[in-house]
Amino acid sequence: MIEKVNPSHPDKVADRIAGAIVDLAYAKEDNPKIAVEVLIGHGVCHAIIETTADLDKTEIISAVHRIAGVMDTGIVIVPQDKHLSNNQKDGIRCGDNGIFKGMPLTQEQEELSLIARDIYGRCPYDGKYIMDGVRLIICQSNVETADLKKLYSGAEINPLGDWTGGTDVDTGATNRKLGSDMADSVTGGGLHGKDLSKADVSVNVYAFLKAQKTKQPVQLCCAIGDDIIDGKPYAEIVAIAREYIQNLGGFEKFAEWGLY
Repeated sequence: MIEKVNPSHPDKVADRIAGAIVDLAYAKEDNPKIAVEVLIGHGVCHAIIETTADLDKTEIISAVHRIAGVMDTGIVIVPQDKHLSNNQKDGIRCGDNGIFKGMPLTQEQEELSLIARDIYGRCPYDGKYIMDGVRLIICQSNVETADLKKLYSGAEINPLGDWTGGTDVDTGATNRKLGSDMADSVTGGGLHGKDLSKADVSVNVYAFLKAQKTKQPVQLCCAIGDDIIDGKPYAEIVAIAREYIQNLGGFEKFAEWGLY
């Protein structure tokens, strides 16, 4: 059983905004330290940002409007805690504590990911999709249900009828759809709104990629300040995650669908 939500779901809109802000930090510094939380809904977007980078509020507001439409914004930017900053002063070291799990994707998970992308390509509006064995549930806003029935005749589509979604009728928050982003690899750490020194990003990405390669579960743990994880220098873990996210187009693009 698995659920996917698309990039226009309010929680994913929040993730995408957080990712865009992280992209702005990386445009200012090669290895910025940043953590972003976004809450959005009903015409308002709040973002709290802890960072070493010198960010411009006008650029952040522009990113919010580009992703979510014109709305009121409340942007708070504060320096990163000095103890966390000191952890990184002599090189790239693990930025937080955590346990992490990478799991090979199942055929069902891969299939639903393709279905979600296909539907979103046709209907780029708020939607969520569930697959449980042979049962496929499609909840897609701003579409004629009968049209989707022609494409997915065996699916349960919009059980309560046609609907309008998005941030005008619902709220979204960063890292609230980790099941959609990570499938069975979900642990305690969120993927979005953080720089690569944070194990929530780099070790999660690394564990997921290793699990896809080995087709075996991967379990890792780390503590703030660690410089070796899974027998590799932490800087190498970060480099692997950086390449993966860069190949997707950056943190905002990574936030659209998560790991798969």
